[in-house]
Amino acid sequence: MRSPIPDYLIEVLEGVASNRSGAPAGYIPELAAADPEQLGAVFATVDGEIYGAGDIDAEFTIQSISKPFTYALALADRGFDAVLAKVGVEPSGEAFNEISLESGSGRPLNPMINAGAITTHSLIGSAELDSAERLERVVAGLSAFAGRRLAIDESVCTSELENAYRNLAIAHMLRSHDILTEDPTTVVAGYTRQCSLLVTARDLALMAATLANRGVNPVSGEQVVPESVIRQVLSVMATCGMYDAAGDWATQVGIPAKSGVAGGLIGALPGQIGIATFSPRLDPHGTSVRGVSLFERFSADMGLHVMEVPAAARAVMRSNHVVGTGADAVRVLRLQGGLRFAGAERVVREAVDIESAEARVALDLTMVYSVDDVARRMLLEVVRRLALDGRSVYVVDPESMLGDPDTGDGRVIVVSDLADARAADQP
Repeated sequence: MRSPIPDYLIEVLEGVASNRSGAPAGYIPELAAADPEQLGAVFATVDGEIYGAGDIDAEFTIQSISKPFTYALALADRGFDAVLAKVGVEPSGEAFNEISLESGSGRPLNPMINAGAITTHSLIGSAELDSAERLERVVAGLSAFAGRRLAIDESVCTSELENAYRNLAIAHMLRSHDILTEDPTTVVAGYTRQCSLLVTARDLALMAATLANRGVNPVSGEQVVPESVIRQVLSVMATCGMYDAAGDWATQVGIPAKSGVAGGLIGALPGQIGIATFSPRLDPHGTSVRGVSLFERFSADMGLHVMEVPAAARAVMRSNHVVGTGADAVRVLRLQGGLRFAGAERVVREAVDIESAEARVALDLTMVYSVDDVARRMLLEVVRRLALDGRSVYVVDPESMLGDPDTGDGRVIVVSDLADARAADQP
């Protein structure tokens, strides 16, 4: 059969195509010349499947969509403390090109506004890199997110540099506070080249999916940045990525996102999907008008709002029942889905309520597809305490979700299926 997802994307694109409000960015001549009717949308799943419709292979410059990715590179290269000492994480409530600096310190409020992004650019790679080496680190890093080598649009870069007065003013202000420690003109030139990288909606969806996939590119399998970095980046995207429209976006769409003045817009929903849209007509915030409409539709149609989550604590327990009778009876706690704290806490309650007379207990993880670190520690403690109570505990764990739960006294046995648990001899 044919997948319905591309058909859905075509339908949604048709629904926004008639909206001709807004216009391409007028303050950069090369961007002002963009075809305002271009329109595309792409979904990229965390296991590497890509669906798209419209102008998904049309090239345009990445612009401010580069910001979360360079922030990720800076965190990976310099560490959290060094980056946070120079760039904050608070929403500015102001336009992207405002001089939003902390009173006294001169630290930019966040890495998604230009002041923060210029600073972040200066922190990529080691402190010993020159400007050319730093730019190569940027290009290589963003290329790893995209899964292919990206190139710079020299004509757009030249056009932007000829009109970079405000960014230069911001950079000089940052230098006056010693936030920048090198020539502001050189840093702005590198930052401008960063923003001039050519991408497609297909590239951006895969880059967003890499964020959604804990920093692993779903197609190449490369761990581009550490998982701890991804949590930081997505958090800042959620609160600051849409500038002075961040509150409206968080409530109406609810997907960590970032826009660019060339018409691109990305969203990354952790553990699920990366989304990218492209349409050059911009609203007063510098965000694609049609892109916003598309994301609103996606969020509503598919329940993608980050706060719209299943009741995991109730759903994790598939069943709690006894198999067999008498001395052969086994109390089976059968789990399902993905386990985090709330789900593991539900398992703890079920284990606490086990009758004292039940000597054999099986924890069945056959239908569990993921266990985070907190849930793993909680489940191992459940196993340990059941064994300390004198019970024989069978962990049905064919995918080795829990690792080695052995308590050292032979009361915990790992098996591949429930039949093995029932057949196992008691210690």
